[in-house]
Amino acid sequence: MKLQQTQGYSIITQWLTHKQFQPFAFQLEAWKNINKGESGLVNAPTGCGKTFSVYLGSLIQFINEHPKDFNSKKNNGLQLLWITPLRALAKDIGRAMEEVIAELGLQWRIGIRNGDTDTAERQKQKRNMPEVLIITPESLHLLLAQKDYPETFQTLRIIAVDEWHELIGSKRGVQVELALSRIVNCKKSIEHGPSSIVHTPCIWGISATIGNLTEAKEVLLSPLKKEGIIIRAKIDKPIQVASILPDEIEKYPWSGHLGIRLAEKLIPIIEQSKTTLIFINTRGMSETWYQTLLTVAPQLAGAIALHHGSIEQELRLWVEEALHTEKLKAVVCTSSLDLGVDFRPVDTVIQVGSPKGVARFLQRAGRSGHRPGEISKIYFLPTHSLELLEVAALKQAIKETAIESREPMLLCFDVLLQFLCTLAISDGFEANNLYDEIKSTYCFAEMTEMEWQEILLHLTIGGKALQQYDEYKKVEIDNGIYRITNRRIAMRHRMHIGTIVSDAMLKVKLMSGGYIGVIEEWFISRLDPGEVFTLAGRNLELVMIKDMTVLVRKSSSKKSKVPSWMGGRMSLTANLGKILRETFNKVLIDEREIELKSLHSLFLLQQELSHIPRANELLVEQIEDKNGYHLLVYPFEGRQVHEAMSAIMAYRIGQQLPITFSISMNDYGFELLSDQPIPVDDSNVRELFTTENLLLDIQKSMNSTEMARRKFRDIAVIGGLIFQGMPGEKKKARHLQSSASLLFKVFEEYDPNNILLRQAYHEVLMQQMDEVRLRNALNRIYHSNIIVTFPQKLTPLSFPIIVDGLSRINLSSEKLEDRVRKMQLQLEG
Repeated sequence: MKLQQTQGYSIITQWLTHKQFQPFAFQLEAWKNINKGESGLVNAPTGCGKTFSVYLGSLIQFINEHPKDFNSKKNNGLQLLWITPLRALAKDIGRAMEEVIAELGLQWRIGIRNGDTDTAERQKQKRNMPEVLIITPESLHLLLAQKDYPETFQTLRIIAVDEWHELIGSKRGVQVELALSRIVNCKKSIEHGPSSIVHTPCIWGISATIGNLTEAKEVLLSPLKKEGIIIRAKIDKPIQVASILPDEIEKYPWSGHLGIRLAEKLIPIIEQSKTTLIFINTRGMSETWYQTLLTVAPQLAGAIALHHGSIEQELRLWVEEALHTEKLKAVVCTSSLDLGVDFRPVDTVIQVGSPKGVARFLQRAGRSGHRPGEISKIYFLPTHSLELLEVAALKQAIKETAIESREPMLLCFDVLLQFLCTLAISDGFEANNLYDEIKSTYCFAEMTEMEWQEILLHLTIGGKALQQYDEYKKVEIDNGIYRITNRRIAMRHRMHIGTIVSDAMLKVKLMSGGYIGVIEEWFISRLDPGEVFTLAGRNLELVMIKDMTVLVRKSSSKKSKVPSWMGGRMSLTANLGKILRETFNKVLIDEREIELKSLHSLFLLQQELSHIPRANELLVEQIEDKNGYHLLVYPFEGRQVHEAMSAIMAYRIGQQLPITFSISMNDYGFELLSDQPIPVDDSNVRELFTTENLLLDIQKSMNSTEMARRKFRDIAVIGGLIFQGMPGEKKKARHLQSSASLLFKVFEEYDPNNILLRQAYHEVLMQQMDEVRLRNALNRIYHSNIIVTFPQKLTPLSFPIIVDGLSRINLSSEKLEDRVRKMQLQLEG
């Protein structure tokens, strides 16, 4: 029977018509395939009805299967499991779903389950599962830790994984893969039980555009052993990009400085819009921008708010609600509001500073005009002149739809160890059966029998190196079933489920009561009592740190330190880097692009002093001044690649003669600074970029053992080798590091081939150094035209890198600003 002839289709389309909506072709295609029991991936731009393509499909399926009593049928058990990466999304999705159910007169209930769900609600769900459960990956693993969990999924028809492009390529994505394989297989194991009909659930991913859609679908559907389908929305979502140009272009730009000076230009945009989202790349800068906007426009007090991941959840929810109901005029935010919360009233988006990637820029642009057919308008405010070049590149990337890929993670044994302990505290598992199931996931498809046996040894006796210590003997084997029977170990693990390590966070609480947010331990440990810092837009005085809580009082001090969070600096993606290099080909000839036209004088100066690198060229500048000898290289490959490349170059030059360097870098290039001449010219420069002996040179140049030791700490915490402590008395980061270092040494000495040790080195290579991209970049450069110039003074391209290097020397920000001003005046004089 055709979908259009079914009762479910008829009821849903009548409801849409009543609301003056018309289903899109991609939604109809999704409904048809859901009705047929297919699985797949729905790909559509932000704000085009991706959620309804799967959700309404599940309602159509239910109505078709219960044509006579669909609107009176109650307590149907779990029908739709909706996995979402962010808690912030759950409430909004739940609200939209409840609205549909109420208007259709169905008896379905919507449940939300995440870290904020209280115990009473969880117990209620356990007794009587709602038809739809919106859940985070971490809470889904907690569900798998309950006794008799297969019963929960017995009635399940559809699993929807929302924002799959955000989860794939991360360890949370691996958690989802493992959970899907378990649910699919536990359903199969009870199919022949007493229940009448038990269906293997369909899996549907919902994703904005990523470069490797087919691979993303394969990863998601791997446990089903089905090819599945990709449903693409052929919707032209127009995006308008408007640059906010400075009145005067600095020929010697430096990072971050220009943006704050342009803050006043945002006020008219905010005032003429109903609601505006102002995206800032880092939490620290979002605090600064919030304060700056209130200073330049005090009339916005009460109408502007701040939202980032370190602000207390109650405050964040209040901001989301106030934005939803148009009580707020503007919200300064970070990626915490990137994803698909459908804030319908948002009509304007401002991006401050380069988003560093095409996908992120499109995602943020899509938050405005968040309805089909509406134009998404995004303003771009540069934080230094050269970022205008990135806007021109972004516009081109949007035309070419050059979206980044998200590479899936492979063989994350730390996540697997955690998952196996989760199963061992619920119903236990049989090793042989589970081996095939784990291998059905994309992440562990290449796992060998030997690696599996080593993982089991880790669980039962602590592996080769730790078998003398009882605390590592977690799992016991009883009649072939692997179980955790020790109550203390089980309780510890329950607290640990879902842990994916980030930097150690401490809660910030007012002495008078009430939480404000969280802050990283490394920042707060550098402050003395009495010092003032900013969080959630408030100035706070540090009183003391007690039991992993930072106690503060409000401060009226005008001076305060703005926190910076680790990992705050994003790196330019390969796609944007490539288009940026191509944009250099037209910087002096393109008169149509307003951004390139405004940079004309800057590039004329660059040409006069040195050279403008074209797409097939690498520019190397050698500059001598009173600070020493500067070697500047411009690959335009992003900060992360430049960090590894600069260390390798310094090592390779050091092989020719004894020489000491200080290194600095940005997304465009890097600098090696020495107090003696650097022996690099046309005759030997190409050999510095060879890929021969690359792995050996990486190890020798970047202290990979120390990096692996730091990475191992995270792996040991996720894998359950280190217990982080009970709530309220968590171990300090340095204690965790010392515990991890001890284990690292033990493994290195007694078990050098240890599976987790190998993982630590592999993650350093693949993630921190991005070895594949580094190798590709060196290969590209080696076969490019390398141009070495010897400018008589600093060039516009070199200036921001050299200033970045200066800021690492112990200068206060005021002194640095004065010094940069002086340098600019001297260069322009």
